[in-house]
Amino acid sequence: MRCVATRVLLVLVSTVTCIVGATATAQTRGSTLDKVRSTGTLTLGYREASIPFSYLGAEHEPVGFSLDLCAAIAERVKAELNLSKLEVAYAPVNASNRIPLLQNGTVDIECGSTTNTLDRQKQVAFSVATFVSQPTWLTMASSGIADANGLRGKPVVFTEGSLNLALGKKINADDKLDLKILQAKDHGESLLMLRLGRASGFFEDNILLAGLVATAPDPQAFRFLPNVYGGYFYFGLMLRKDDPQFKALVDGVLKAKMASGEFSKAYDKWFTSPIPPNNRSLALPMSDALKARIAAPSDALTP
Repeated sequence: MRCVATRVLLVLVSTVTCIVGATATAQTRGSTLDKVRSTGTLTLGYREASIPFSYLGAEHEPVGFSLDLCAAIAERVKAELNLSKLEVAYAPVNASNRIPLLQNGTVDIECGSTTNTLDRQKQVAFSVATFVSQPTWLTMASSGIADANGLRGKPVVFTEGSLNLALGKKINADDKLDLKILQAKDHGESLLMLRLGRASGFFEDNILLAGLVATAPDPQAFRFLPNVYGGYFYFGLMLRKDDPQFKALVDGVLKAKMASGEFSKAYDKWFTSPIPPNNRSLALPMSDALKARIAAPSDALTP
């Protein structure tokens, strides 16, 4: 990237302080492009472990699919503002502070893996969809289970707090699978229960499962079942609300990449090819739902 990219680790003194002042600060800050014009800096919010969207690579530098998209956006911002130099700074964000830090101007765009929802739209804006997730089943390859019918009568695990637990219970009732539903405290424990044979299946978003498998010491030991369920979950780059000029710029960059085929190449780089830090592939081909969004880009929550 031609922009001068300097990694800046921003010290976040207090998330609570950010939350209290977020809305008022955002209202007085003006547009994102005005802010960048005056400071000469565009700050990208990144996640530290959201593989492959945004995470720390082999050299502990922020890398990922969403960050590649944001790099192209930074180039467009530099050209739009006719800047001879644009500093691109990076600030780590997490699930609890990503919205407040965007609202108060600490970051200008969140380059992560945030799902676009109606509740979040009350606080922030989203780009056109950059990923479509669907829940599915993960099993051990040695189990011989070929599809969801093979789980009939068996114990399966869900992570506590997952939105997919309610969907799993509905699938169990609708398909009369007689599943024995177990819960684990986090995704790591769910995967361990699957590995130890305490559960025959693990139900979660396909991309989260793919990330867990890719970082396991023996990814070939797992198998994704072909069944997918429920509605679609649309991920997007997160922007400040009520800034149509910046959203138009961001969407314009993404739409151009989708039309040219560059978006699909970036997808293949991060989802179907070996990636850092372990040089393993997620082996997750592009879904038909995402292909549909590439053909007709949108930030809508329904297909």
